[in-house]
Amino acid sequence: MDYEREKYLLQVELRKWQRYASEQDAKNIIIFEGRDGAGKSSTIKTITEHLNPRTARVVALPKPTEEERQQWYWQRYINQFPRRGEVCFFDRSWYNRCLIERVFLWATQQQVMEFYSECPQLEKMWTRAGYQITKFYLSVSREEQSRRFMERQFDPLKLGKLTDVDILGQARWDDYTRAKRQMMALTNIKAAPWIEIKSDDKHKARLNVMRYILLNQDYKDRDIEAIGHIDTAVVKPCN
Repeated sequence: MDYEREKYLLQVELRKWQRYASEQDAKNIIIFEGRDGAGKSSTIKTITEHLNPRTARVVALPKPTEEERQQWYWQRYINQFPRRGEVCFFDRSWYNRCLIERVFLWATQQQVMEFYSECPQLEKMWTRAGYQITKFYLSVSREEQSRRFMERQFDPLKLGKLTDVDILGQARWDDYTRAKRQMMALTNIKAAPWIEIKSDDKHKARLNVMRYILLNQDYKDRDIEAIGHIDTAVVKPCN
């Protein structure tokens, strides 16, 4: 696999898609979830590297402020929704409530159950309102996550990327796995299904995420040959 060559061809197609989506006033939300170290941020960076920032935006929200904690849970995310012709890439999303917040007990059981009651209905409503929602879950193995954490610890260019939450997350691996399975079972709706990406090989993961986006969008002058085929060993739609 010539990663750089394939990446270039896919980035060209992404530019074509972005231009067409902007002309059509499409509103795209692309969500990236997964454990720390799964490659969410680096995948988004590869996708957006050559996109026009006027109509492509990355949403990576910090911890909620005290004011936001008093608001309706969904408000801070809805405030970030794309305008017409814009695509927003969520580096973590409202699914924090049933994943990291649940695992670390930052959300109560009642809050998690309320989330599961509301989430599918809201996503159906948003898609009816014209938002296109694509949900990726990047799945990394425990061994590869540990290796990446070691890299963060000793690589000067990754200084500060390894946090206490990262380390504690490995200790709660099984809790996170159970939370992930329940999330996929309860929020895998037809209008916005989950797509699981095996991300131990970052290059394959990035290329296949781009392919999935492009093959599931209709745009002018789409080059199917340049996009190529999805690797079914990497991409696992949640049934």
